[in-house]
Amino acid sequence: MRERVPRQIPARLRPDTGNQCPSPWEADRLRRLSRSQVADRIEELGALYAAHSGSAACEEEWRTRTFVRRLVADTRRPGFSLVVAENGSLTACAYGFPLRDGLFEVRAIVVPRRVREQSTSRDWNLARRLQRRLLVDEGHATGLTLVDRTELRTLAALRSWGWKDTPASPHGARLPDPRHVLLLAL
Repeated sequence: MRERVPRQIPARLRPDTGNQCPSPWEADRLRRLSRSQVADRIEELGALYAAHSGSAACEEEWRTRTFVRRLVADTRRPGFSLVVAENGSLTACAYGFPLRDGLFEVRAIVVPRRVREQSTSRDWNLARRLQRRLLVDEGHATGLTLVDRTELRTLAALRSWGWKDTPASPHGARLPDPRHVLLLAL
């Protein structure tokens, strides 16, 4: 019996990944976690958030505790769903829950900085894969997320992943709100 040799992709066909951008050739595996799995890995999810939140050191602990507290509370919501990306270890996550009127609130997308900044328009971008998997697994075609107006980098990243600002109210000018409401239609 011949030994099976894994198929090698010729170097000329592989993108030059180096440290330049995330590559579809080194894709992270996506999978859903159950509520009990989230509870078992809550410290790991908190550490992931701390590593990728981009917070100043003085804010990091406070923001991480806030993220974990909100995640624990959100696991109790009906329809809660969390998708993680793994490549030997936990590399990213996204979670949310259904709202009425067929909307699904994407509460958080936690990805490394390189994913937020490079190849953001590509379908294989990790954040795009996470948000699509989260919505499709739950049978929703439209996602909704709220972002503080002061989070300019987060707004830019979400917009680059296909999120759009909500249309203006048909009843006239909107009242000032401390948050942007963004929609993602698949």
